[in-house]
Amino acid sequence: MNKIHLLAVFLLLIISGSIKAQEDNTSQEPIDITIVDSYVTPEIPHTFLLTFFTSEKCKSKVVLDKNYKYTVSDSLTENHSIKIDLTNLNFKTKPVHYVIIVQDSLGRITRSDINEFDLPSEVHVKSESNFLLFCLFGGMVFALPNPVYISQNGKSYFSLTKEIPLISIRSSGFSYPFGYFSGEYSYVFNSPYKNFFRIGYKQLIVVPGIEYISPGLDGFTNFKGFNGVSAELSIGWFRILNAFTVYTRYRFNFMPGNSSNNFHEISFGLYSSFFSVYF
Repeated sequence: MNKIHLLAVFLLLIISGSIKAQEDNTSQEPIDITIVDSYVTPEIPHTFLLTFFTSEKCKSKVVLDKNYKYTVSDSLTENHSIKIDLTNLNFKTKPVHYVIIVQDSLGRITRSDINEFDLPSEVHVKSESNFLLFCLFGGMVFALPNPVYISQNGKSYFSLTKEIPLISIRSSGFSYPFGYFSGEYSYVFNSPYKNFFRIGYKQLIVVPGIEYISPGLDGFTNFKGFNGVSAELSIGWFRILNAFTVYTRYRFNFMPGNSSNNFHEISFGLYSSFFSVYF
């Protein structure tokens, strides 16, 4: 009996020691993961940039949209960084969720909370319609001119104008650029001055509840001596097809030294930076 008792006590000591070791191992604090950069570049090809630090030297992976797994660091390090080309990837939703998985030298695995990044408006997801049809339809919509109401010296005119954002300044949010330089052509029906060409700059200010407000300044000419300056204010109301923003605009055009040629414009149109060059 004594030998049996001693054996039982010995086994209990081993079991309790094993349980304590497991508890000590599980009670260790998880590895801290600090994300520094997490965004998608607006220029094509769209690239996801991810940089993060860990509190200990680890190997790391990242999983995008519960589907795409990438090795970030295959050796033990505290500094982790990766660039992922999104060109051939299809995501289920916008924004895209991702999880970081790290493993230290002892084999401990820590998963981060679910994080997310926003796709540029031009990138499609699985829930959207056929991408080719979307591009064709989007191209036709983008090519449509904007209708404009003009008031000058008590007379009213109708105009069609087409603005193209040529150069956009990159912002930190990536939903819209910081601002953009544009070129614009306008044709005014039944007016003594029918053709106008504009070059200008627009500032985009994101506003909660709508998309943005955008003050701007343009220079214009008809190449026949009618030269002037335009001050404008646009309001972006909502998006369609995740690529175009419906906006309204008021513009005051004046010719320095000749106030009789001043005129007002009210217009609405679609804004997209799809064909813009980013800096």
